Amino acid sequence: MQQQSLPLEPAAAISPQSSPDLRSVRLEPDFVRHHRARRYVVRVRADGTVRVTIPRWGSKREAAAFVEQQRGWIAKQLARLQVDGSKPRQELSEEAMNGFRSRAKLELPQRLLQLAERFGLHVSRVSVRNQQSRWGSCSPNGHICLNWRLVTMPEWVRDYVIIHELMHLKRLDHSPKFWKLVAAACPDYHRARDWLRTCPHV
Repeated sequence: MQQQSLPLEPAAAISPQSSPDLRSVRLEPDFVRHHRARRYVVRVRADGTVRVTIPRWGSKREAAAFVEQQRGWIAKQLARLQVDGSKPRQELSEEAMNGFRSRAKLELPQRLLQLAERFGLHVSRVSVRNQQSRWGSCSPNGHICLNWRLVTMPEWVRDYVIIHELMHLKRLDHSPKFWKLVAAACPDYHRARDWLRTCPHV
């Protein structure tokens, strides 16, 4: 996931009354090992469950320790779900899904090339796919793949993902130097990452 100043949307407010005591939050996450993951990732799903991705080189023990480090962030996301009413997700009809995929094939490559030109970067190829575990990817030869679901997201989130993958053209890792590149191109990227962590689409 491999990703991404952009326009802002106001985040959902979290009132003090809705913020749970961090010590009282019981965390029973789902640990999922992913051979292509490069780091530990915690995601709070729309139903309030927590998913933790373990990279190939990682361990469940280290993943559990990482969850403890993220306890404050997780509590805030759970509180946000309560404030938002935890609205049930509506499944897309096949017709709607096909419509979004068609839009994605037209709009996402065009937007990526616009941003690539802005940052003076060359992309060898752009693909739009039905990825199940990531929003985008970038290969060593400059081939960038984007998840068609990006077209359903706010523009500032979509642009973060695209910028994230574009910065991999400069550094194909997630080192501090890489994140400095992302921050320079997308100063509000932390907020977009938080949005994606709570997004139920993938």
